[in-house]
Amino acid sequence: MDTANGDERGTTERVLTLLGLLQQRRAWTGPELADRLAVTTRTVRRDVERLRTLGYPVHAGPGVGGGYRLGPGTDLPPLLLDDEEAIATVVSLVAGAGGAIPGAGDAALRALSKLDRVLPTRLRHEVRALSASVESFGGADPLDPQVLMTLAGACRDEVEAGFDYPSGNEVHRRRVEPYRLVASDRRWYLLAYDLDRDDWRSFRIDRMTDVAARTWSYRPRPAPDAAAYVQEGVTGRVYRHRARVLVHASADAVRARVSASSAVVIPRGDGRCEVRSGAASLDAILVHMLLLGHDFEILDPPELATHAHDLARRLLAIGPPTPPAANPREP
Repeated sequence: MDTANGDERGTTERVLTLLGLLQQRRAWTGPELADRLAVTTRTVRRDVERLRTLGYPVHAGPGVGGGYRLGPGTDLPPLLLDDEEAIATVVSLVAGAGGAIPGAGDAALRALSKLDRVLPTRLRHEVRALSASVESFGGADPLDPQVLMTLAGACRDEVEAGFDYPSGNEVHRRRVEPYRLVASDRRWYLLAYDLDRDDWRSFRIDRMTDVAARTWSYRPRPAPDAAAYVQEGVTGRVYRHRARVLVHASADAVRARVSASSAVVIPRGDGRCEVRSGAASLDAILVHMLLLGHDFEILDPPELATHAHDLARRLLAIGPPTPPAANPREP
């Protein structure tokens, strides 16, 4: 075995891991990086120098901890992209994050957030101008890509964010600890801890204005499941009636037949699942459950079960179908 080549591959993998860590968070101390990479702080310093020689602008802060952060550079790091290729890449990611590419939203947003950290200043104006011309249909509602990048960066760097948000007929300034961005069928939401209301909240990003990341960092709190929290909140806000139903079918089978924006499907074991759904009327909920094609039990609310029994009684009163009349010309 070629030991020298093996050591070189190990160093390369470690340096790439270091680059990934620097892209995940605004700043790291030397000991934090050393712990993540399972090396000494001296090795971290050497690896940082390797990144700098490759063109990555890694800045070192003062202090015993030796803080490091990845800053914007005068040139793109060595992905070997020229200016036109870099612009095309960013605009394509904007389209993906905005829903023009089905299923690509989350991955495109993560990549866009990373690339924005190292995009040369001279390209930013051109990228934003071109991004404004990107539209889509059949996906999420269009959003300002800079708002998405600002919120994604605040989530990544664990810093507070502020924005104006409507409540009734008034607009209030909200101060939050941003946690996750969640994409639904047509909209983007932010799950965040609302500092003024001292509780978790979800916010529609298209309703935000004057969005800005703040300089105050925060210590992450134990958080609910972002997708489930936002999904359940959406069904509760949109629909007048809500229900919990135990369906005698697997969660995967039920998810294939319901919209993510209209129901939350929770596995319950033994081949069953709980469906938390909403609709404008109790009849609509019952129709949706019947169309699933599986047996079900109504858990909540009680009036839905009463309504189901009344509907069943009316249907049974119709009686059996009348057989078709015989055709006299048939033998």
